[in-house]
Amino acid sequence: MALFLQLAAAIYLASGIVALVGVVLPAPKLIRGGVWGLILGGVLQAIAFATLHRAEASAITSLPVVLSSSAWMTVVFAILLTWRVRLPGIAAIIGPLAFLSVVVASAGWQTTDAANATGTWPHMHVLLASAGLALFGISGLAGLFFLLEHRRLKAKRPMATRISLPSLEALDRVNVVTTAVGFVLLTLGIMTGVVWLQKSEGVVWMGTSHEAWMVVSWILYAGLVLARYAGRQGARQAAASALAGFAFLLVGVVVVGVMA
Repeated sequence: MALFLQLAAAIYLASGIVALVGVVLPAPKLIRGGVWGLILGGVLQAIAFATLHRAEASAITSLPVVLSSSAWMTVVFAILLTWRVRLPGIAAIIGPLAFLSVVVASAGWQTTDAANATGTWPHMHVLLASAGLALFGISGLAGLFFLLEHRRLKAKRPMATRISLPSLEALDRVNVVTTAVGFVLLTLGIMTGVVWLQKSEGVVWMGTSHEAWMVVSWILYAGLVLARYAGRQGARQAAASALAGFAFLLVGVVVVGVMA
């Protein structure tokens, strides 16, 4: 597993650098090369995940592997979105982030008791929560691109390079879909986590910082979904909310989890 993770990390970093150079020059061929690098890195990381069943039972529930899973799913979702929406240079952002996540996972930290991490529920919890985090990451990136393009159009500035961002409508659609689906997956992840905790510990709440911040993040995104669908929130406000929400999610769940 470690070998495939290390190879994936190296390719993610290389794809990010190549895509960044392609954006700066600009060179569309380099940008496409960065996307193909993400695809190759994703395949290698998938092979690493396929070997997890040979590792200790607690491997898939450790925080580093959760981060790695979220990074892999972010790569997969980003590649799928490039088929429908032009996201030029996205590899320049996702590549380095995936590299950092995989490097952390390859360190092999074990933060969960193996006796309590067996069975279907812990795996479902990790996979669903990771998928939700990945989609929130995509919605945050779409929000960032939306704000940049909106600011450029409002200022009536011409494109600085030949690499243009997607239309505001396309970015808004990505934001709407990823936020809604990500919220559903996060909800299912929390529910399966509660079932796992009840079966392993006999309680539904341990009072850990990870649990507290996860619930707070769920409430935050529930508010974002309600504001968009029930409150008729505008596209620009929704983009800013998606970006701020994902930043909060990173600080609240990842950083607090690492400190814990």
